[in-house]
Amino acid sequence: MGTSTCFHLATLALGLAAAGSLEAAPLSPATFPRIGTVDARYQSYNVEMLEVTGGRFWKPYKDIQKTPAKASGHAGAPAAAAATESGAAAPAGMNPDLYEYRPPINLSNPRLRKLARALGPAYMRVSGTWANTTWFADTDTPPKSPPEGYGGVLTHRQWLGVITFSRAVDAPIVTSVPNGVGTRGADGVWRPDQARRWLAFTVAHGGTIAAAEYFNEPTMASMGGAPKGYDAAAFGRDFRVFDAFMRKEHPATKLLGPGSVGEADAPWSVASGGYGDMQVLHAADLAASTGDADAFSYHHYGAVSQRCAAMGHQTSAADALSEDWLGRTDRTLAFYRAVRDKHMPGKPFWNTETADAACGGNPWGATFLDTFRYLDQLGRLARQDVKVVIHNTLASSDYGLLDEHTYQPRPDYWGALLWRRLMGTVVLDAGPSREGLHLYAQCLRGHPGGVALLAINNSRSATSSVDLPNASLRYTLSGNPVDSGQVMLNGKPLRLGPNDALPRIDGRAMAAGTVQFAPATITFLAIAGASDPACAGS
Repeated sequence: MGTSTCFHLATLALGLAAAGSLEAAPLSPATFPRIGTVDARYQSYNVEMLEVTGGRFWKPYKDIQKTPAKASGHAGAPAAAAATESGAAAPAGMNPDLYEYRPPINLSNPRLRKLARALGPAYMRVSGTWANTTWFADTDTPPKSPPEGYGGVLTHRQWLGVITFSRAVDAPIVTSVPNGVGTRGADGVWRPDQARRWLAFTVAHGGTIAAAEYFNEPTMASMGGAPKGYDAAAFGRDFRVFDAFMRKEHPATKLLGPGSVGEADAPWSVASGGYGDMQVLHAADLAASTGDADAFSYHHYGAVSQRCAAMGHQTSAADALSEDWLGRTDRTLAFYRAVRDKHMPGKPFWNTETADAACGGNPWGATFLDTFRYLDQLGRLARQDVKVVIHNTLASSDYGLLDEHTYQPRPDYWGALLWRRLMGTVVLDAGPSREGLHLYAQCLRGHPGGVALLAINNSRSATSSVDLPNASLRYTLSGNPVDSGQVMLNGKPLRLGPNDALPRIDGRAMAAGTVQFAPATITFLAIAGASDPACAGS
């Protein structure tokens, strides 16, 4: 054990001794009841269509000029303006100082592939509002500019790169179809010609479209490239065309809808009231037409980032562990649950886009502070009939799991890796959570009868603990410090080794009895001998 590891463990021990302590919660993993299941690819990620084609995406904070934004948007802002030779333009009405050009992502990068593969099985969502107005080239030699009515060009070579990456990392594609002005006839009705050619090309080259939405974030239809005056009635008309086309020509693809964002009855709703004169279409009006979809899809952002401070709806690093912040995902889901129950009763939920904050994430989105939100959200939504959660993004801007330039793992990636290795698909009830001790349980992956317990101590000062009748393996994540990009596993820094080898992910053996959790730590406990009958077949 190295000197730095010993020092960190000693610091944790001092913290346990000095901090206040909450009463230990007695737990009986053998009796945790089954309360649901999640998709085997529950934890998934986005690669924005704009990343694939190249274009103007959220500028890193260090490059942003200290001038107020003229207008604001969110992570799915559109390429409604004319494209330039350097890729899709910044969205119409948005301050161009918030964006900078990114070349197409290198999906053949060995490190990127290795790290994405370690999170598989997953879904790879290639969408974002830029996808609404992206034209799929009709020849191997693409034009420099897209046809009228489109905002960007997706080349054959770029899409083949997506297909190859998807297959290499065990992440079938989730997407949305082009639906902007250029896809429509003289009557304004959506036509499937562009989608037909694109999806047929995908199938012909070995790609799998696991699920598709008609429109990315139709609540913000005008911002997403829809025709002027586009409303819920037009959406319903077009969705029915999309539904009939997909059911006939791609019957194995799950259909998702409506794909809404914002609107939730909360002060942080990133779409409430629209942006300037761009009004919000209501999810309930949209969902009235999507009853034939296989799942209810929605997006959640608890705030907008500092890039879009002009629109309000801010949060701060000081609140990153607060009950209000961590609970916002529940309130958004509760809003959409009421819509789902009325118009799509019984359909499961897919959260097809989420992160710490819209507009590319906040500066602390790349630190250990955000790992609390990341894992707490996975735990909460698994308990509430959400089958898939797709994080935005894999490797772009401040909310990426990986650094977009180096593809080095950020703290959220390490949390994602532990979730993938330990949390199975059967969801259990570990009892109520409280401040300082959020508890989530699922069957332990690969161990019939075993239980994986996630214990999040979101208190910055108090120690929490549980009493367990079983031995376990402990995996505790901590920041060094909590607001840094350095994350520790059981006191040891997590980093890639030679040739990008993942480090050993070893648990520390814990005897039955009291298990303590230091302030501002996240702990997985692998309880292989729990003998929970709900997990007997896992």
